[in-house]
Amino acid sequence: MIRLIPSVPALYVIARVVWPLPWPPALKLGMAALLLVASQYHLWSRLSSGSVFAPEFPRPVVILFNGAFGAIVFAAAMQLALDFAVLISLAIPGGGWAIPSAWRLAVVLAAACLATVAVRQAMRVPPLKDVPVAMADLPPGFDGYTILHLTDLHISRLFPAAWARAVVARANDLKVDLIVVTGDFIDGSLEARRNDVEPLRTLRARDGIWAVPGNHEYFFDHDAWMRHLEGLGIRVLANAHTVLRRDDSALVLAGVTDRSAPATGHPGPDLDAALSRAPAEARIVLLDHQPANAAWAAARGVALQLSGHTHGGMIRGLDRLVARGNAGFVSGAYQVGSMLLYVSNGTGLWPGFALRLGRPSELTRITLRAAS
Repeated sequence: MIRLIPSVPALYVIARVVWPLPWPPALKLGMAALLLVASQYHLWSRLSSGSVFAPEFPRPVVILFNGAFGAIVFAAAMQLALDFAVLISLAIPGGGWAIPSAWRLAVVLAAACLATVAVRQAMRVPPLKDVPVAMADLPPGFDGYTILHLTDLHISRLFPAAWARAVVARANDLKVDLIVVTGDFIDGSLEARRNDVEPLRTLRARDGIWAVPGNHEYFFDHDAWMRHLEGLGIRVLANAHTVLRRDDSALVLAGVTDRSAPATGHPGPDLDAALSRAPAEARIVLLDHQPANAAWAAARGVALQLSGHTHGGMIRGLDRLVARGNAGFVSGAYQVGSMLLYVSNGTGLWPGFALRLGRPSELTRITLRAAS
């Protein structure tokens, strides 16, 4: 039954968009078959790799699947709006409007164009987004300190080594003080992604590269991936912290594991453990893949939390639904008590739904400033 659910929008498009068109029956049957095949993209992904999270098709096939899947979603939404207008017209004298074939064709073309734009937006190397953060009691040595926030790279067949190299080159050109990655590095096994993640070895920042795991790392042999990331020079803060220093000034960088960790037998997020023996007077920057526990972090005295996971909601409008599953946090900056939470739209995107409209990917450069 669950596998049939993705086909519901496709069946709706077939019944309300494709079938009423004045096309030859063979063409309509062929289109219907293609839509049903595309709607089962996640089933084909599972068959290709054993997981819906790692489609192991050639990259052009992954792109086509995402485009077709997106076109179905957009066409269903537009046709639903048309059908709702027709329904409303029944209450108007002289109503009972008919939907012309030209409108149905317009739905097909508009959905295809939107899906093409959405996939292209998802696949690009992200532009830079500058986010200044005013922090009370920031030590003078950290005024102007720069942090590059990467998250949700989802290195995969869709975001392969060439894309990772381009991201790394852009990141290194910024010459920031610190690079942090808040999880979801990959989609796929270590064997499948070993070459694709290799460019991460060349990330460079004065105070190093620090990270926390995301939920997707727990889908693909978390322990092996953590060891491999450490071997690439990425230091993982799993319920731990490090102290960054500028002369006599200190800043605590802490990280927690993902909320999904206990489901795979791994330790869940433990902020008390992460901050154990941290300098009491130092300001705290927390890395947490998911933003939902932000109130908990604010109550513990964290000054700045960096998160991802939501992909910014991917599509404007859809972001409202994504926010409901993440304690209301989906994209950008939020004041949570005395703490600032920043939720990045993400560097990459899960290849199972690689569509972006109005929620662009980003390389986020955080600049700390002393609050006046």
